[in-house]
Parts: sequence; C-alpha cells; structure tokens
Amino acid sequence: MTRRTDPDAGRAALTAWATATEPLPRRILATAVRWSLELLADEFPGRAVEVRVPPHGAVQAVAGVRHTRGTPPAVVETDAATWLALASGDLDWATARRTARVDASGERSDLTELLPLPGVRRLVAQARAEEGT
Repeated sequence: MTRRTDPDAGRAALTAWATATEPLPRRILATAVRWSLELLADEFPGRAVEVRVPPHGAVQAVAGVRHTRGTPPAVVETDAATWLALASGDLDWATARRTARVDASGERSDLTELLPLPGVRRLVAQARAEEGT
C-alpha cells in the first residue's frame, strides 16, 4: 500500500506556502510538495513520467509506456519552490524550462498541458484571497 499524505495536512501545508511571507519549515514545505505530487498522479494516472522534487518526493504519472525497472522513459526534476509554482500556476512550464528551473527528458516530459493542477490552483487562489481580506 502506498503511503498517502493526509488531505487536511496537505491543504494546510499548501495554504501555508501560498500565504507565506517568510521561509517555511522544511516539514510543511515537504508536505505541500508531496500532496501536490499525489494530486498530479491522481489526476493523470500512469507510469510514463516520473516527477521528482528532491528531497521531498517523487511520483510516477501520465499514461503511456510503462516501465518496471531502472530509469523511466521520461523524467522531470525540479526544486520545491519551482514545483509548487508550476502546480499552482504561479509559473508556466515554458518559462520554467527556458530559465532552467526544470530538467525534463524523454517522451511525454513536457507537462505544459497538465499544469497548473486545478485543485492546487483553486486552493492557492482561495488562500491568497482570504489572506488579502
């Protein structure tokens, strides 16, 4: 059985990230990253692309060629800040690639059509709107 992030903890961590004015504690950042990665895998099930956000987490997602051993056919790797910005819509894929904030290789590694994640984008927008009121 795959370990999953508690949804309430994931929402709380993502909300904390969205409204942070200072650097977050590592455990909160890690929870936000893991939960958003899990949402990606839920939204786009498969094993064709491995998305890595070291040291916080990695998931396999996107339908297509399935692998069972070794390096997957497509790998996307980035840092936590970039991943959360992509997942929330604060950063678009083309800009992230152009500025070398994402390393992506292999077939299906272009996540332009998959990001931002609707649930993450909605939660972040709501948290920021409430923070501003």
